[in-house]
Amino acid sequence: MDKVMSNKKIIALYVLPALLLILAVVYIPIILTGYYGLTEWNGIGSPDFVGFENYAALLKDSAFWSSAWHALLLAIFSALSLIIYLAVAMVLASKIKGANLFRKIYLIPMLLSSVAIAQLWLRIYHPTNGILNSVLESFGVENTPEWLADPNLVLFAIFIPILWQYAGFYILIYYAALKNIPASLEEAAKIDGANALQIAWKIKLPLAMEVIKVTIVLAVVGSLKYFDLIYVMTNGGPNGASEVMASYMYKEAFKSYDFGYGSAIGFFLLLICLVATWIIRKLTATKDTIQYS
Repeated sequence: MDKVMSNKKIIALYVLPALLLILAVVYIPIILTGYYGLTEWNGIGSPDFVGFENYAALLKDSAFWSSAWHALLLAIFSALSLIIYLAVAMVLASKIKGANLFRKIYLIPMLLSSVAIAQLWLRIYHPTNGILNSVLESFGVENTPEWLADPNLVLFAIFIPILWQYAGFYILIYYAALKNIPASLEEAAKIDGANALQIAWKIKLPLAMEVIKVTIVLAVVGSLKYFDLIYVMTNGGPNGASEVMASYMYKEAFKSYDFGYGSAIGFFLLLICLVATWIIRKLTATKDTIQYS
């Protein structure tokens, strides 16, 4: 085995299929997107090269910057929601009764498709027959909100099912990280007189920090490029009040048939995600990594 693994040609042969796959599904599409962003193209025929005109127009497009602001708000809410997910995971990891049942319940949204979740919440938010407004009416609220038709409410109404959809995913990640912490550390802290809050803050949180950093990147970048549930529930409406960058890109490319401008939006979105990832890594960088065994 050592002789095989020391042969660079064999190593290259093993790695080649994965490299070709990554090249085909990741790097070539990125290169083509960047190229089409420099063209004017309706999807038929040959694209006309226009240079940076699409990007110049993008910088002046108020609708795009409005969608970017909505995506940023979603990213902020997603990052803040990680605090709740981490708290729930800590409770589940503390050997409470029914922890296994709750862990399975939190995973249910992950098993559903985004379309199914969107249909579920469309019925919850229904202005006349929805569960939410029915509960409000039972408490004496007369003018119940139209959650998905009010420009002032729709964005935050959509955030709730999105955060609910991914709650189980992050709770499971945090739960696994917390369960990987040696029980002897917690027992030693209890002997020294530490309470549950001190153990969570001084021991569990620092040891799970590397996982938390990864989830922050996943939550922020995932929110910046989020698309499917918003498209099904509101299609960016009303009047662009729930539009995000990915849905705006889709409309420009596949509804307005301006693939050049849509590609420019997509490539710009990629750059925003890369910058966001770099900023998060810089803000969360630490000199020392805590090790335990």
